[in-house]
Amino acid sequence: MSANKSLLILPGDGIGPEVMDQVVRIVDWFGKERALKFDLDDGLVGGAALDAEGAPLSDETLVKAEKADAVLFGAVGGPKWDKNPFDMKPERGLLRLRKDLGLFANLRPAICFEALASASSLKQELVAGLDIMIVRELTGGVYFGEPRGIKVLSDNTRRGVDTQLYTTPEIHRITRVAFELALKRRQLVHSAEKSNVMHTGMLWREEVAKVHEAEFKEIALRHILADNCAMQLVRAPKQFDVIVTDNLFGDILSDVAAMLTGSLGMLPSASLGEEDPATGKRNALYEPVHGSAPDIAGHGVANPLACVMSFAMALRYSFEQDDEADMLEGAVARVLAGGMRTADIMQENGSQVSTAVMGDAILQELEGIAG
Repeated sequence: MSANKSLLILPGDGIGPEVMDQVVRIVDWFGKERALKFDLDDGLVGGAALDAEGAPLSDETLVKAEKADAVLFGAVGGPKWDKNPFDMKPERGLLRLRKDLGLFANLRPAICFEALASASSLKQELVAGLDIMIVRELTGGVYFGEPRGIKVLSDNTRRGVDTQLYTTPEIHRITRVAFELALKRRQLVHSAEKSNVMHTGMLWREEVAKVHEAEFKEIALRHILADNCAMQLVRAPKQFDVIVTDNLFGDILSDVAAMLTGSLGMLPSASLGEEDPATGKRNALYEPVHGSAPDIAGHGVANPLACVMSFAMALRYSFEQDDEADMLEGAVARVLAGGMRTADIMQENGSQVSTAVMGDAILQELEGIAG
């Protein structure tokens, strides 16, 4: 890169700061050893921001996120804030980032490393070599639709309402992301919805088909009901390549796919906005899927690999550094092949290590690859 790019570090809550510490070490290594330098800034989000700033995401931190070339995000949430009002939940900070930055495309790869095939809850032959990309629409649907809320009725019972809402432009732009990814993979896209019982599902199916017919005929498109997709993911997951789906079903299906790989601690993600036609910049946030895991926070046992691979996704999608991304992912694969494990992926004959020692091992492998 000709000039330093900027990264905003938002560690968040729970194990977020612990796993992010290891990523920052790797970012520093690329700056020193590969002349790939980043200007780092940091901020608070989630419960940490609530405690220090009175909101799950401050306006000042949002401005930093808007200016950064990419955001590296840890995790938010924990029992300390469970009784907070809805708008003061830690998770509202992440939702605000997604909405205000226009991060409509959530990419969630589910890759089963060869060394971890036996750690999956499925038979090894079903998951060995697994490589799925779930493309989830992130800023529409039932999580953001209006009206929403809980209302006390005249008989003193209550009614809860959440509105599922999608428009043609929202469906078209996420569909294009899925097809463009498929062009570089196995050229197969499954579109998951509930067109049998939901009007938004019917709209989704019809609009995906329009984009396919007009722009991506060379890609194989298969429509699948979301509940059947969940079943097929645990029956024969390697039939899938790219799955595109809405916000709610994407949330569920990506967690199903996550467990095929052996642990939530192995799953990275990227959330991307639209490219600015004037500058070429697109807002982007990279985060591990595993959440804040408050039960193990502070014990130094968390798996940092999902967060590390989220940085690899940033190298690939925000900075066009495919060789460096391959190098980092290769280092992770070598560490796992050597038998090193954190507690969540511990196997027979494995060597259980701490969060920091796993970071040490990745850096050592990077040194070996680079040398």
